[in-house]
Amino acid sequence: MSEHPLPPAPPPAPAAAAAPVDLQHFLQIFSAVMLPMFLASLDQTLLAAASPAIAAEFGGLADTPWIALGYLIASASTIPLYGRLGDRRGYRPMLLAALALFGVGTTLGGFAGGMGTLVAARVLQGLGGGGLMVLSQALIGELVPPRERPRFQGWFAAVFTLSSVAGPVIGGWVVHGPGWRWLFWGLLPGVAFALWRVSRLPRRAAAPAAPDAPPFDGVGLAGFVLATSGTLVWLTFAGHRFAWGSPTGLALAGAALAGWLLLIGHQRRRARRGAAFLPLDVLALPGLAAVAGTIVVFAGAMFALVFFMPVYVQLGHGADAARAGLALLPLTLGMAAGATLTGRVVARTGVAGRLPPYGLALAAAGAAMLALLPSTPGLRALAMGLCGLGFGTVMPNAQILVQTVAGRERLGAASALVSLARALGATFGTAVFGALAFEALAGEAVAQPTGAAAVALTRAFHLGFGVLAGVLLLGALLATRMPRLALGPRGEAAAAAVGPAGAD
Repeated sequence: MSEHPLPPAPPPAPAAAAAPVDLQHFLQIFSAVMLPMFLASLDQTLLAAASPAIAAEFGGLADTPWIALGYLIASASTIPLYGRLGDRRGYRPMLLAALALFGVGTTLGGFAGGMGTLVAARVLQGLGGGGLMVLSQALIGELVPPRERPRFQGWFAAVFTLSSVAGPVIGGWVVHGPGWRWLFWGLLPGVAFALWRVSRLPRRAAAPAAPDAPPFDGVGLAGFVLATSGTLVWLTFAGHRFAWGSPTGLALAGAALAGWLLLIGHQRRRARRGAAFLPLDVLALPGLAAVAGTIVVFAGAMFALVFFMPVYVQLGHGADAARAGLALLPLTLGMAAGATLTGRVVARTGVAGRLPPYGLALAAAGAAMLALLPSTPGLRALAMGLCGLGFGTVMPNAQILVQTVAGRERLGAASALVSLARALGATFGTAVFGALAFEALAGEAVAQPTGAAAVALTRAFHLGFGVLAGVLLLGALLATRMPRLALGPRGEAAAAAVGPAGAD
């Protein structure tokens, strides 16, 4: 395989920026930036184990994926906006604004009186949540020199993975106790504390904007929302609201395809002037398209497991919400171990991008076990642990590669690319897996299915696990095209050590 050429190395950082981060500085940054990341990733999965309980109160089990999809669509739509605004106006003030908006949506979610109002509150949460991850990552890039980032990325990846998959565990306990509304109200003290801690971070001047900087691409934003939403409506409603091949289904599929084609054409025209809504300028850098594609596969598979494994355990095996949440504990531990180990390996060797192909192949083996082997608690735990260990290799490498290749002047756009790829993968992975699983129920079951319905549900979930295994194998092949990037002694890219991840 041919090597990816590296763009010119950035100029050496000032001595103060390149100095190692001492413990006090580490704790200051970690305690401030960790909590918004924790809230963002926790909230995306917190309601997973609550889906049957919410469906029992509001009706419509097959509509419950929209509790997640509403958040994910809104989050994905605002990620590029936050990235560019952070580049122009500063990451700290934009993170404070995103936290405030997230808090308003969280408050309203606890008072929702129906499925529609609950989804609307989740959309409002997502409008703020889209900035929490991307701006937190950009702050790491702003405050920490590149050579020191692996140490931070390992810890932050562990926080992200722990919170993402701890959401269903916590959610199961809360649903089993005070009720699902406390999944919203319980976040409010964390939001308030995060606002205070971020406000204590040092103020840094935003990168100066070019005098002829183009205006924000509002048409691109609207096109992205319409194309994404149309595709998701078709994926989630076809099969139970209307047939896949019905006039309605075909019309929605055609409209979604036309929306994507128009959006891509518009974005390419805007990209030539450096004014596209999507971070195409960063995506065009050598090797970063493979990084983004790998993140999409990783996030799609991970969030499909996180959202639907608790539902599968409750509806297919009769577990309560608390035990269903605990079914994700092996995934939690595996991801935390994989992310932490990966961060330490990259920090010690100074080479990023080597592990994701092997990690995704390991995750594919775990998904294949879920699809093919008997669904006993022990085998499920082993398979989920393998998936988690493999997933944990992706994000630490991806963050370092994208931020290093993009450079300081595009930290916000680079972080937006990573977060957008992750959000798109999570959104479409959740929608596709939900379409496969809930089509067997025809949208009718809100209680424990029995007899033929339970058999059909189990068969549909095993089919979904098999599809995940195939997708993860394709992701492992794609990950071999990721750059393998060596960091110099002060964090600058070492061009001689860049190549495909699979090359040794």
